[in-house]
Amino acid sequence: VAGVAAAQSLTTAAEVRPILTMTKSAWLALAVMDGRDLLYFTHLESWRCGVAEVRYSVNSGAADTRREMEPCYRESPDPNALKLEGHLPYISLPEGTVRTVAVVVVYEDGVTDRIDVSRADILMP
Repeated sequence: VAGVAAAQSLTTAAEVRPILTMTKSAWLALAVMDGRDLLYFTHLESWRCGVAEVRYSVNSGAADTRREMEPCYRESPDPNALKLEGHLPYISLPEGTVRTVAVVVVYEDGVTDRIDVSRADILMP
């Protein structure tokens, strides 16, 4: 079992891409709190090792804003752990702002993937 853990550290594009491909519907979440739209990138942050870049856009489809992600802690026993030290897994916008979101994931091997979602697709109850 130890050999399996070492062989699959979930820090490469080849290891992370299948997970993110199967879980596209979880890439984003939207919460409304205290008059704000909170657009969460927590799922992408949790699988960021093996990802070179995440770009997104709200209401435009351009996916041209780069999302700063926590670093991958490759030397740690849990390289994908979120420490959230000076970094939040969401952006805050005025309530009702988010109508659509486009996200492009660029993996470390250059392969890209994209989703385009509506507010209803990602709004948490």
